[in-house]
Amino acid sequence: MSRTERGPAVRTDPPVEVSRFVGRRHEVSEARRMLSRTRLLTLTGTGGVGKTRLAAKVAETVARAYKGRVEVVELATLEAGDLLAPTVAAALGLRDAGSDPMTVLVDYLSDKRMLLVLDNCEHLLDDCARLVDRLLRGAPRLRILTTSRQILGVSGEQVLAVPSLSVPDQCHPPRDIARHDSVRLFVERAASVWPGFSLDRGNAASVARLAQRLEGIPLAIELAAVRLRTVPLEQLTRELEEQFDVQADESPAALPRHRTLRATMDWSFDLCSPAEQRLWARLSLFPGGIDLDTAEAVCAGDEIDHGDVIDLLSGLVDKSVLVGEQAEAGVRYRMLESIRAYGCERLGSAEATALRGRYVDHFKDVVEGHRIDRLVPDQLERYRFLRQELPNVRAALEMCLAEPGTAGKGLETATAMWLYWLLAGSLTEGRYWLERGLDLVPGADGARAMALWVVSMLALRQGDLAVAMPKLEECHTMARRPGNEGVLPFAIRTAGVAAFSTGDPQRGLALLEESLALHRAAGDVDSVAFNLYYAAAYGSMQDPARAVGFGEELLALCESHDAPMSRGHAQLSLGIAVWNLGDCRRAEELVSEAAEFTMEINDRWCLTQCMEVLAWTACDRGDHERAAWMLGAAHALWQAVEASPTRLWYHARWHQRCAEKSREALGDRAFTAAFRAGAKYGLERRMFSTVGA
Repeated sequence: MSRTERGPAVRTDPPVEVSRFVGRRHEVSEARRMLSRTRLLTLTGTGGVGKTRLAAKVAETVARAYKGRVEVVELATLEAGDLLAPTVAAALGLRDAGSDPMTVLVDYLSDKRMLLVLDNCEHLLDDCARLVDRLLRGAPRLRILTTSRQILGVSGEQVLAVPSLSVPDQCHPPRDIARHDSVRLFVERAASVWPGFSLDRGNAASVARLAQRLEGIPLAIELAAVRLRTVPLEQLTRELEEQFDVQADESPAALPRHRTLRATMDWSFDLCSPAEQRLWARLSLFPGGIDLDTAEAVCAGDEIDHGDVIDLLSGLVDKSVLVGEQAEAGVRYRMLESIRAYGCERLGSAEATALRGRYVDHFKDVVEGHRIDRLVPDQLERYRFLRQELPNVRAALEMCLAEPGTAGKGLETATAMWLYWLLAGSLTEGRYWLERGLDLVPGADGARAMALWVVSMLALRQGDLAVAMPKLEECHTMARRPGNEGVLPFAIRTAGVAAFSTGDPQRGLALLEESLALHRAAGDVDSVAFNLYYAAAYGSMQDPARAVGFGEELLALCESHDAPMSRGHAQLSLGIAVWNLGDCRRAEELVSEAAEFTMEINDRWCLTQCMEVLAWTACDRGDHERAAWMLGAAHALWQAVEASPTRLWYHARWHQRCAEKSREALGDRAFTAAFRAGAKYGLERRMFSTVGA
């Protein structure tokens, strides 16, 4: 019977994992000691040995020494080395507004005393080595902690081999057995599935024997401990020994610890039902984890009933194959990398081909269904959802672009995310996927034409006119061909922004108005909104009265559609327009409200501009100390977005006037003190930004 036939489904999500760090006192102490003497420390060890947890614990214990400036960047879900630098930049809160994110990173970190943790480097070893070497050379106060199965090979690298947990001799008394970290971990995890379980004289020898058999490998211990939910300790030990004997016969040349972990995973896999085994293998395709809806949409079918997915997920959580984590929209499930890699091996080629097709189609639909270039009430929720699903979307894009026959889907998906790339500051990443897709999708179809204006806009934002202008010219040519007429307003709008960027504001405003008229004629309200934004902000100095009209219309449009993110940008653009019209008080009211909202949601691009405008209004009121403070805060944020007010047509003149007037009123010493205080605040805003935002 299907779920629909049963009536309304009541979801009982599997429990969320809550586990504490166990043992490793010596390793934590040694890592801290080594970090005090070296600028690059790499934690190495086999899969499942606990490198990630150890790194997180070390980072936690040394955070005070770095005044909280410790950043952990998870690289396990990143598969494209070309995206390494922009990913690290995003983790540090740097909007990728430049075409060279590596330079942005080096410039930003050049005077910072902080600890950067790069977790799971082994699959991007060469890229990580180049990144680390460049950062250490350019940022003398930076220290880096990495985890990897192999050393990076960078000059000055110190290595701490992470051993398995200590194991006892089963002949020792229970008190001595209990002191070993492998036993402590097993007892804690066992107690979570068998309440009341503890080490005593009756079971100490068995626990010690099991810890020895598992060679103290934390992941193997955790996988074994959950089995106590259904079998006694003695039976558990026998099952493991039988499995290990088989594994040793099949692969005698394998290293013992590799063989032990492999045998443990084989054993865990065999304990799963056939449907759980299939789901384990299918879930391994998701580097960013998965929610129930996605699991049902992609993984159901072919011997997995749609209505059984939630029970299968629960079974895999119970067996510690999956970890359940509480997210904004409910429980999300993920696998440790070692378990995910094992699952990939278990996914047959025919099944993988069919699954990839569903995967690609699903995430194409996800991106289309969560477009943030729409005037809808759930804009913010859509943005957050896309940010959460980004690792899976990346995997879908990689699958599409790996095959010429599906490259068109990848190009359409990357194009539909154009506003996400802009607001998230992922300009380099957006261009990476789009340019790969354009290389694979020649011809004159609409998908290519739409991608061309998007990649042009991203390049313009980065100041890369050498790429933007030829792409834009090709887009114009294609847009005038039959069947591509819908692309023409976008091409004209982008050309208008380009005209402002190249110093021709009169032509720029005329092009924006031409594009606006075409969007109105087509009834495309969403695109009308973006044209109004550009016309209000960019046109504010060319024709402030007309710009105010555009801004008022945009704000009314956003409010009528209850679109919160667009409303913040509307308030900013209207605030700039009324400022140029001479209405300082209203400008301050509009921009202050926009700043409050954008600070709450961490929209750094809008917030940076708000801080800049608020400096002008303070200066106009004669509050020059506040103006200098705001300029300092804006300066730190401009650096974070790798931009400058002098690069934006509607900021350059007023920024210069505000700085000159405030410095003259305060004097150099007082101006500099206020500016530095503001810059410190701006620095804190970017230091505590959300990873991946």
